[in-house]
Amino acid sequence: MPKYYEDKEEDGRACGGVREDLRQCLLESRCVLQENKSPRQCLREGHCRSLQTTFFACKRSMLDTRARFRGRKGY
Repeated sequence: MPKYYEDKEEDGRACGGVREDLRQCLLESRCVLQENKSPRQCLREGHCRSLQTTFFACKRSMLDTRARFRGRKGY
């Protein structure tokens, strides 16, 4: 189960669960903690790539008209 659902309030924004997990992944990565880089730099270097693609798919599904029938991607 994603970390988002453990003891957290519901985020009303779209793709809130994926957004929170991506944020936590970046803040807990070795790149941020030990190398003292910004989360944006670590994201560009390729850290947390799977969550980044999931977040992108979720945001893209908001613009897709077929999502009315299929539902939003992500969680």
